[in-house]
Amino acid sequence: MSSAFELRAPGPRGTPPLLARLVDDAALFPPGNATMPDAVRGHLDARVGPWAGAVGLFLCPASRLAELITELIKVKPVKPIALSLVIDTGLGGVPKAVSIVESRSELLALRMVEMPAPSDVDEVWLERVSEFVPEDVIRVVEPRRGGAEWLDGVRRVIEHGSWPKIRCGGLSRENFPSIDEVADFLAVVSGGGVAFKATAGLHHAVRYTDEKTGFTHHGFLNLLVATVRALSGGDVRAALDSTDSAALGEEAGSLSDQAAHAVRGVFASYGSCSLEEPITDLEGLGLL
Repeated sequence: MSSAFELRAPGPRGTPPLLARLVDDAALFPPGNATMPDAVRGHLDARVGPWAGAVGLFLCPASRLAELITELIKVKPVKPIALSLVIDTGLGGVPKAVSIVESRSELLALRMVEMPAPSDVDEVWLERVSEFVPEDVIRVVEPRRGGAEWLDGVRRVIEHGSWPKIRCGGLSRENFPSIDEVADFLAVVSGGGVAFKATAGLHHAVRYTDEKTGFTHHGFLNLLVATVRALSGGDVRAALDSTDSAALGEEAGSLSDQAAHAVRGVFASYGSCSLEEPITDLEGLGLL
């Protein structure tokens, strides 16, 4: 199976290790909802842009795979797009989707398969995931959040050798986990020996409240610093709650390369419907 380290290999312009391949391209997903042509062209442009090293995988739902391939045939990428296949067709649809991707190796390189878990994440279901996903492809499983059962599901995913995924936001208030829930998740994952992936809601580097919706969003920089503290015994909840962008940026920027690699060995990446917003934030903080 590919490692988190391989996914965040430094980009051609020497992106700092803490940020290398951090932002997976979720342009097709809400609230971005880009068209396939726009999403593909945006991703290809980002791969050769000034901060290409911060750009990770391209996320595509299994239900739109044929549409993606049709578009790639038109644009003829110089090298295959590194893909995370997001399963929205049920576990039974995984083998066919994987087969389609592998049959178009000149266009796509399958690096990851992501899927939601049923309410009871049991061994039988997890074994089917292993059977359906090739060994050299990372398996990412999102247990349904809520109560102690959620964390038990996270533990089972880790024990099975898959990466757990945490959803940090969405289109309703219920999609946003509390600071305590994120801290509890980090406590489980940081001692579990595998990486995790985050998704949804992390539109900006630092925690903020959206004036239009009233939703308070977690920041991806908060999550990075919280992971640092989870590994070092620091105050995780304070890091998640902070809106002090200068202090968070200073703490993140002061990490040694060794410490940065350790952090990214836990917090591997997150999906963003915009590549421009996180890059702009990181530039503003002096981290890129």
